[in-house]
Amino acid sequence: MRITRTGGVRGRGAAALTTSVLTASALLLTGCSDSDSDASGSDGKIVLKVTDYGQFGYKEAGLFEKYQQLHPNIEVKEETTADEQDYYPKLLQQLNSGSGLGDVVGVEVARIKEVVDTRADKFTDLKGSIDTGQWVDWKAKQATTKDGKVIGAGTDIGPISLCYRRDLFEKAGLPTDREKVAEAIAGGWEDYLKLGEQYKEKAPKGTYFMDSASAMFNGVVSSSESQYYDADGKPIYKDSPSVQKGWNLAADAAAKKLSQGTPQFQDPWKSALRNGTVATVVCPAWMALQIQNYSGNDFAGKWDISRAPGATAANWGGSFLTVPKSGKHVKEATELVKWLTAPEQQAAVFKAAGLFPSNKVAYDLPDVKNGKLEYFNNAPVGQIYAEEAKTIPVAVLGPKDGAIKDTISREINNMEQRGTKPDKAWDAATEAIDKAIG
Repeated sequence: MRITRTGGVRGRGAAALTTSVLTASALLLTGCSDSDSDASGSDGKIVLKVTDYGQFGYKEAGLFEKYQQLHPNIEVKEETTADEQDYYPKLLQQLNSGSGLGDVVGVEVARIKEVVDTRADKFTDLKGSIDTGQWVDWKAKQATTKDGKVIGAGTDIGPISLCYRRDLFEKAGLPTDREKVAEAIAGGWEDYLKLGEQYKEKAPKGTYFMDSASAMFNGVVSSSESQYYDADGKPIYKDSPSVQKGWNLAADAAAKKLSQGTPQFQDPWKSALRNGTVATVVCPAWMALQIQNYSGNDFAGKWDISRAPGATAANWGGSFLTVPKSGKHVKEATELVKWLTAPEQQAAVFKAAGLFPSNKVAYDLPDVKNGKLEYFNNAPVGQIYAEEAKTIPVAVLGPKDGAIKDTISREINNMEQRGTKPDKAWDAATEAIDKAIG
């Protein structure tokens, strides 16, 4: 996930990691650059343009400056688009025209399957340059073509945990210790809803168990190998067991008023966090710092983080760095990608911006292994996310995963906010999806 001004495909927060404790500064967006992909700078240096979206954490971690110090003949210029939904169509246009591309190009996980299946010939094969064995298995496979080419190096991932308000749980008579909370939902997302029903019985006035049932839906689906497409690229979302399960649980949560029904990243969601009316949020690694930013100082120490429901973890978000073949400095760009996605640099990004590494070698480095979030009652997030990452299944991705998920989420929001009946909402979702994916 990347922070976007509108929420977009995904969002995330920014923070600084001091020694072993993550402490958030203001939510940051990496700045945009108007630079062209020059062959060389005015001083004769090779200029590498990195195009990405939202926040990759390289600016916060000072990695571009460090790389330039290590390579005096290189100048790195970052060109960032705030909203990934604006970024991706532009990237497709650039790939089609063969012009305007960066030397290094970011691709979001919800787009990688489409890029692998339809644009792989536009990108450099990185297989001989990066050690794919260092990445969590499913991350490397996401960017691998059928004939074995690796067109993207993994940056971050989004293992899902559960963020919860300790003070609200205590008032509702629920366990507050993170291990006890994990035990209460160990049976899966059904247990999560049961906990929600217990919360509702004694809930502090004006509060809700969860922010959005659509977020829970995404957690359910993302913890399964089979999601929206089958291995042959056929859309199966209508019959997918994980989609059906997630939909039914979301409909149940909406009917029982366990959710406040605030679409994530939109203003009502931010207000709900600021006003303290939400007791739990499905929490991929990058989400915790969004919560911290919008909840503010009044709720410091009142939030905590536990393992996610069930024995199988889920992944929500993550990106890749690619090297277009059309670049003027493919060799140098490939070396930059290799360095940025090495364990030491991924650990530095986690320390500076809270984005969890896809490079599993980084998990044993101090900045990750000892990483804690002070705001969340010193939750040992480095250890929690690393454990979650071990059980994330190798999911089958499809070219329009993002469009399908977003459409279903909108209809879940309609069930929550407008009282739309589940059957009517499902019909509306499938009709819109069928039109969108053809």
